[in-house]
Amino acid sequence: MTGAPDRHTSRRWRAIAGAVALTALLGLYVWVVAVRGVALLRTGDPVGIGLGAAILVLPLIAAWFVAREWRLAAQVQRMADELAATGGLTVDDLPRSPGGRIDRAAADAAFAVVRAQTESTPDDWGSWYRLAFAYDAAGDRRRARAALRTAARLHGGR
Repeated sequence: MTGAPDRHTSRRWRAIAGAVALTALLGLYVWVVAVRGVALLRTGDPVGIGLGAAILVLPLIAAWFVAREWRLAAQVQRMADELAATGGLTVDDLPRSPGGRIDRAAADAAFAVVRAQTESTPDDWGSWYRLAFAYDAAGDRRRARAALRTAARLHGGR
C-alpha cells in the first residue's frame, strides 16, 4: 500500500504540469494576438484602429478566464484536502467497463443518493462538492462544473 500515495502524487504533478503547459501555450497565443492588435492600432487607419482595439479585448477575456479557472482549481484542491482530512471524500468505487468507462446505471443510482443528500443540506459545501463528482460520473460535465462553483462559493476562502 506504500505505492498508492506516490502514484497519486505523481498523477497530481503531471496534471499540474499539463495545466501549466497549456496555460503557457495559451499565453503565447494571447501575446501574438496582442502584438497583432497593437500593430493594427499603430496603422493610424480608422478601420485598423477599430480592429486593433477589438482584437485587444480578446487577450483580456482570455486572461480573465484563465485566472478564474486557476482560482477554481486551487479552491477545489483545498476543498478536496479538507474533505480527505475529515474522511468526507467519496470513494470512487463505481463499476467500470474493461475500457475504463463508468457503468451508467451505477453512476445514475449513486447520483440519486448524492443529489438527495445535497437537497437536504443545500448550504453544505461538501455536499455540493460530492454532487459535482456525481454529475461528472453521470456524464454531465456542465452541471458538474456548476456544482463545483457552488461548492467553492459556499466554502469561501477558508
